[in-house]
Amino acid sequence: MNFLVDHNLRGHAVLLSGSILNSGWLDWVLIRFITFDEIGLPINSDDRVVWRLAQYVVKCYLTIDKIVIS
Repeated sequence: MNFLVDHNLRGHAVLLSGSILNSGWLDWVLIRFITFDEIGLPINSDDRVVWRLAQYVVKCYLTIDKIVIS
Protein backbone atom coordinates (compact mmCIF):
# COMPACT_ATOMS: atom_id res chain seq x y z
CA MET A 1 0.00 0.00 0.00
CA ASN A 2 1.29 3.42 -0.94
CA PHE A 3 0.84 6.42 1.34
CA LEU A 4 1.29 9.99 0.12
CA VAL A 5 2.85 11.95 2.95
CA ASP A 6 2.20 15.67 3.31
CA HIS A 7 5.36 17.78 3.52
CA ASN A 8 4.84 18.63 7.18
CA LEU A 9 4.67 14.94 8.19
CA ARG A 10 7.87 13.71 6.56
CA GLY A 11 9.68 13.28 9.87
CA HIS A 12 6.75 11.40 11.33
CA ALA A 13 6.64 9.14 8.27
CA VAL A 14 10.30 8.22 8.81
CA LEU A 15 9.53 7.24 12.41
CA LEU A 16 6.42 5.31 11.40
CA SER A 17 8.33 3.56 8.63
CA GLY A 18 10.98 2.43 11.13
CA SER A 19 8.33 1.13 13.50
CA ILE A 20 6.60 -0.78 10.71
CA LEU A 21 9.91 -2.29 9.63
CA ASN A 22 10.92 -3.28 13.17
CA SER A 23 7.55 -4.85 13.95
CA GLY A 24 7.70 -7.16 10.92
CA TRP A 25 4.73 -5.75 9.03
CA LEU A 26 6.74 -5.61 5.82
CA ASP A 27 6.87 -9.41 5.88
CA TRP A 28 3.10 -9.37 5.33
CA VAL A 29 2.32 -6.27 3.32
CA LEU A 30 4.29 -3.89 1.13
CA ILE A 31 4.04 -0.39 2.57
CA ARG A 32 5.64 2.62 0.91
CA PHE A 33 5.61 6.24 1.99
CA ILE A 34 5.79 8.65 -0.95
CA THR A 35 6.64 12.32 -0.55
CA PHE A 36 5.45 15.22 -2.66
CA ASP A 37 9.05 15.65 -3.88
CA GLU A 38 9.20 12.08 -5.18
CA ILE A 39 6.23 12.62 -7.47
CA GLY A 40 7.10 16.19 -8.45
CA LEU A 41 4.24 17.80 -6.56
CA PRO A 42 4.84 21.30 -5.13
CA ILE A 43 4.12 21.55 -1.40
CA ASN A 44 1.71 24.42 -2.02
CA SER A 45 -0.46 22.39 -4.41
CA ASP A 46 -4.19 22.90 -4.34
CA ASP A 47 -6.06 20.34 -2.21
CA ARG A 48 -8.09 19.24 -5.24
CA VAL A 49 -4.90 18.47 -7.20
CA VAL A 50 -3.46 16.51 -4.28
CA TRP A 51 -6.71 14.57 -3.85
CA ARG A 52 -6.88 13.63 -7.54
CA LEU A 53 -3.26 12.51 -7.51
CA ALA A 54 -3.83 10.50 -4.34
CA GLN A 55 -6.69 8.67 -6.04
CA TYR A 56 -4.55 7.64 -9.02
CA VAL A 57 -1.08 7.15 -7.54
CA VAL A 58 -1.66 6.13 -3.94
CA LYS A 59 -4.52 4.84 -1.85
CA CYS A 60 -4.01 6.88 1.28
CA TYR A 61 -2.98 10.49 1.85
CA LEU A 62 -1.55 11.37 5.26
CA THR A 63 -1.73 14.99 6.28
CA ILE A 64 -1.75 16.87 9.57
CA ASP A 65 -5.44 17.80 9.58
CA LYS A 66 -7.05 14.80 7.88
CA ILE A 67 -6.49 11.29 6.61
CA VAL A 68 -7.95 10.67 3.18
CA ILE A 69 -8.47 7.10 1.99
CA SER A 70 -9.65 6.55 -1.53
